[in-house]
Amino acid sequence: MHDIHQALQAPFATYSDLLTLTATNYPNAIAIISEDESHTFAELNNSINQIAATLQREAIAPTACIAILANSSYHYIALFLGALRAGIAVAPLAPGSNPASIAAMIANAQAKRVFVDAANLALLSEVPPSIATRTVVIDDVPTTTNGAQPDTKQPIPLSLWLMPQGSQPTAVDVQPDWPFNLIYSSGTTGNPKGIIQPHSMRWFHVQRAATNGYGSTSITLTATPLYSNTTLVSLFPTLVLGGCVVLMKKFDALQYLTLAQRHRVTHTMLVPVQYQRLMAHPQFDTFDLSSFQMKFCTSAPFSAALKADVLKRWPGGLTEYYGMTEGGGTCILFVHLHPNKLDTVGQPATNHDIRLIDEQGAAVPVGQVGEVVGHSPAMMTGYHGQPELTRQAEWFDSTGKRFIRTGDIGRFDEDGFLTLIDRKKDMIISGGFNIYPSDLEAVLIQHPQVLEAAVVGETSEQWGETPVAYVVLESNAATENNLIDAETLRLWVNQKLGKVQRVSQIVLMDSLPRNAIGKVLKSALRVGK
Repeated sequence: MHDIHQALQAPFATYSDLLTLTATNYPNAIAIISEDESHTFAELNNSINQIAATLQREAIAPTACIAILANSSYHYIALFLGALRAGIAVAPLAPGSNPASIAAMIANAQAKRVFVDAANLALLSEVPPSIATRTVVIDDVPTTTNGAQPDTKQPIPLSLWLMPQGSQPTAVDVQPDWPFNLIYSSGTTGNPKGIIQPHSMRWFHVQRAATNGYGSTSITLTATPLYSNTTLVSLFPTLVLGGCVVLMKKFDALQYLTLAQRHRVTHTMLVPVQYQRLMAHPQFDTFDLSSFQMKFCTSAPFSAALKADVLKRWPGGLTEYYGMTEGGGTCILFVHLHPNKLDTVGQPATNHDIRLIDEQGAAVPVGQVGEVVGHSPAMMTGYHGQPELTRQAEWFDSTGKRFIRTGDIGRFDEDGFLTLIDRKKDMIISGGFNIYPSDLEAVLIQHPQVLEAAVVGETSEQWGETPVAYVVLESNAATENNLIDAETLRLWVNQKLGKVQRVSQIVLMDSLPRNAIGKVLKSALRVGK
């Protein structure tokens, strides 16, 4: 292979091979910009080699796993890619997790090494010794070794752990079905699930990215955490296709806009709450964002009104992806091409088989509601070490074709566009009637003083479950003389809802609990009373 375009025609190629190709052809091109630092593809490739060689010195075998518990940085990306070059999978862990969850994830991944930054070292120290493994500190915090070889039971700084610069790893013939990474889907709970994504799945993401305009002239601004699949489906394809990644350590609306203008950013992947904060920023319209070619959104519900605002005020196309970290099926809405379908999540992607099934597993006709299941070239192998959970996530049609269950309830229209109704697990059964929280939330946000709303089912002796709404008011609502109170808002919304949908209580909040990629944590609302 001599260039990326030729490589993309192959049945399979690894990220490692593609990065070596780019570093050979464009060694001085900038690969990563992080704050005031920039790193070329030659530098990145050398770091990858050095890390891969060190992991091999440690006798960590291909298909084994390492874990990374850190905030976004150049070292994080280099470690991830260095492990892949050695054929080793990576488990990126969420720093916001509690020690019990971190311990469970490290144990489930059977991580041979844990890489941590200084900001999360104290958190890792609370992990029980029974699952502890050798820890490497990636930003070289001082240790008490006094120049001696560090105790293997104590954290070791990256500079002491690494082999000398210029070290070369032994070539590894990475196979398509080998694990690329373990993404943990519920790191905020005590029962995380490690989603095994194979190299073949990530290869599909690169091929898809090439059709979305990513290439050697792309500049992608990354503002979501590196442990999130949302980030990886944008960041890694940018790099392996020869583009530049501008890395934000933490999202801030004004800083994001400043970086986008300064670096003439062409691509970005954001979650809906980030779009919301950007569009609401008082200086948004003063920035030159004309360099943008395509913006992407995924991971959480994206309201039609917000899509319309982005489409109107932010140059470049807008694409929404609906899918799961587990893979299975993806729907794509090219918002700029279908402005009359903003209440949908688009149509199934090419070669993606998306179906709706009822409780008995039978397909439902167009226009009727069912659970979304999907099959595609990009599917998880399963949940690591949890075969029963894997089985529960799968559905097979009459021919034995494997699908992944999403747990989402949706409806196809006559044009093949999918509208999501709600999460199956969030559906409220009150007095024998099915209530979809999203229907109630959509009515609540119509009130001019309501910014956000989340509805959950609470236990009721009379009805089994009853809807309770958690509401955040607009920031300017407090300055208005007619500031609405919870009971007045409850009466207002119930006048607009059906009898069986009526909200029993409204709780006003300063903000809704969210994870790092913007999903509302309804489980936290249910137990937060």
